[in-house]
Amino acid sequence: MSTTYSIKITNSTDHCIHLPISTMKFGHVNTLSFGTLMLPCEVQYSKELEESILLPLVMANQLMLPTNGKTHLFFNDGTLHLGPLIGIFTAGFTESILRPIGERSLFFAKFLSLDQSLGLYTFVFGAHHINWEEGTIDGFTYGKNGWKQVTFPFPNSVYDRLPNRRIENHQALRLVKKRLTEEYSIPWYNPGFFNKWSIHKLLVHDTQVAKYLPATYHTPSISKMEEMLASFQSIYLKPANGSLGLGVYHLMYSREDNQYYSRYRDEKEVNRLRKYPSIEHFLKASFKDRLLSSYLAQQGIKLIRLDGKPIDFRIHTNKDENGVWKVTAIAAKVAGKGSVTTHLNSGGAVKTLEEIYPEPQDRVKAFHDLTEAAIILSNVIDDKIQGFIGEIGFDLGIDQNGRIWMFEANSKPGRSIFCHPELKDADILSRKASLEYGLYLSKKAIFNPEELIHEEV
Repeated sequence: MSTTYSIKITNSTDHCIHLPISTMKFGHVNTLSFGTLMLPCEVQYSKELEESILLPLVMANQLMLPTNGKTHLFFNDGTLHLGPLIGIFTAGFTESILRPIGERSLFFAKFLSLDQSLGLYTFVFGAHHINWEEGTIDGFTYGKNGWKQVTFPFPNSVYDRLPNRRIENHQALRLVKKRLTEEYSIPWYNPGFFNKWSIHKLLVHDTQVAKYLPATYHTPSISKMEEMLASFQSIYLKPANGSLGLGVYHLMYSREDNQYYSRYRDEKEVNRLRKYPSIEHFLKASFKDRLLSSYLAQQGIKLIRLDGKPIDFRIHTNKDENGVWKVTAIAAKVAGKGSVTTHLNSGGAVKTLEEIYPEPQDRVKAFHDLTEAAIILSNVIDDKIQGFIGEIGFDLGIDQNGRIWMFEANSKPGRSIFCHPELKDADILSRKASLEYGLYLSKKAIFNPEELIHEEV
């Protein structure tokens, strides 16, 4: 991580900033920038300053720069860039200053409270907070005294945290992204929710990752389901665009009694097991309001178990400040009693690798295999999908022969695994990495904007 500098504010009335003498090597400076705002300036170098800079209050105000804190210094072509400034874009704002983003206020507060430890400035904003004529945004920050609404210049990069697909497809929100990226060349990262079928089609022909994919079919016919059950003993029916394990059915066939069994979670959130004489009967009972054309059928895998309950793993990968993929969190999820998935809302439990593998050599092998698969998958998905992806949440399984399987990849992974007390450090690490990738893109936008254009397409 590059050096960060403390900003000290002076009451000087000139437009002169004082920098450490060590920064002379970066060359002549005549402009000061914060976010997308620029001001002419003069510079004096001082031996007394080591890791701090002096800035007149009048300039800090003109740049809309918070008057304290730490910053990176990026020198390029006569301009000294402070910050960077990262905007987190979302929807669902309320009138409450105590909880401006409703239920998700704490989620965002945890991100914003990490910025200064990285020498960054962050704020969260929605489409209605943008003042296009002034080139400013009335964003929300979070600090010791809670939430505060503050006016900022347009940011150096934008982290997309729209809450769901429906909101993401809203025309007004798409226009915000279009204008900020096209008219202001601001890199926008983590756009778009992944579609299970689109991801499967992207990966299934790639020799590096095809081995991780269970057999999967879109809009499965009854004969296809019969064929899959004959091959795999059980299949999962999943909504192609679903999340949180909602609407998932586990379908099994028993040769002994020539019956079909279905495990699912009903509308009262109770885990159910039902018996049917045929797939037609199952579909009639279960798919009254659902269309098979919006579903995938996926091979059932005999997963490793804990106390007889199947286990899968959530792995978070993030790009770091160098734009390189790394694993920031691994947790096991143990299915609840009679549950079709390992989701916590279906009675699942989060465990650490230590709790699943008491033997160190077993734990090291699982850690190595899961990490390797997640990094390879991240790189391949990143290569095949447009835009800047900064994080992915994978649901991976290990079968009873030790083989790794990928069930799902999420571009905006939930954070429910971090309720486990042993995963607090991983929680902070993954949040920091989300902001560090914003730092990486901000630097690119300052030094190599042409590379960003190339990467986005």
